[in-house]
Amino acid sequence: MRILLIILVFFQCSLGFTQVKGKDDKPFVLGYINEIQSKELSEKRVLNIYLPEGYKQEDSVKYPVIYLLDGSADEDFIHVTGLIQFNNFSWINRVPKSIVVGIANVDRRRDFTFPSGIKEEQEWYKTAGKSAAFISFIEKELKPFIEKKYKANTESMLIGQSLGGLLATEILLKKPYLFNKYVIISPSLWWDDGSLLKYAPQTLSVHQKQ
Repeated sequence: MRILLIILVFFQCSLGFTQVKGKDDKPFVLGYINEIQSKELSEKRVLNIYLPEGYKQEDSVKYPVIYLLDGSADEDFIHVTGLIQFNNFSWINRVPKSIVVGIANVDRRRDFTFPSGIKEEQEWYKTAGKSAAFISFIEKELKPFIEKKYKANTESMLIGQSLGGLLATEILLKKPYLFNKYVIISPSLWWDDGSLLKYAPQTLSVHQKQ
């Protein structure tokens, strides 16, 4: 009981300290919020943008772009951007300084899945099956928008996990030219009884010939 009381007192004191804001305090800014009106999706999409240290619009230096699925502020944008920022510090230098574009979600089940022939999936995911439109949005609208507005070079990467990983895999297998690099984490390849995997042998064969 005594230990619990001490913990509660400490917790209350901590809350008190965290609520105090000094007059000289300034906000910590990780990135910027932008928007793009999509004709392919018939909606406005929010983009969370991180610009690397030293980025200046007037400079001739251009940077790789990392496109992040599930890129909302309350999803993967903050921690992935933190990892990118940390790993491009000069004393670590594992990742080149890069622009990060977090694509905030509206309906990830709709955007990250292609039509499924499995009845249960059709019932559970009522809005699913519109990945073709989302891929068109990326190819025809998002990438040109970013490349025009920011100092982007020709190097690009797509990061996706879970359903986002399913979409990233679909792009890799069907339109691999869209990105130079892919980071795919735990993709939901179970979707539509794994039908996406039928594209793999054909795609791998093409790359081997190249």
